Amino acid sequence: MTKTRLTTSLDHDQAERIRHHAERASMDVSAYLLHAATRQMAESDAIEEQFAQVDALIAQAERAAAGLPADSAPEPTAALTEQERREVEAALGLVQGLDQTQGRRPGHAA
Repeated sequence: MTKTRLTTSLDHDQAERIRHHAERASMDVSAYLLHAATRQMAESDAIEEQFAQVDALIAQAERAAAGLPADSAPEPTAALTEQERREVEAALGLVQGLDQTQGRRPGHAA
């Protein structure tokens, strides 16, 4: 198998940190970086595979929407009741990841 050399430049502190972690893992720096990159690639591939169907559905919906006339938006049929408005706000909060009691994302400072 032919090997290819990759070169990278990084800050001294980053290099030292990588060396330290490689030593703790009983690996040389090259093996440590290869292991880390391989692991990251596997994770990215798994995520892409997981969302492939969703991405395809979104692309299909976007293609369908692109073919609609600009003025094809449905007319509102009636104003929302107060209960319906609260339900819509709660659903949007869930989609946006908002903490319902604090009005912010969980784990994020106000």
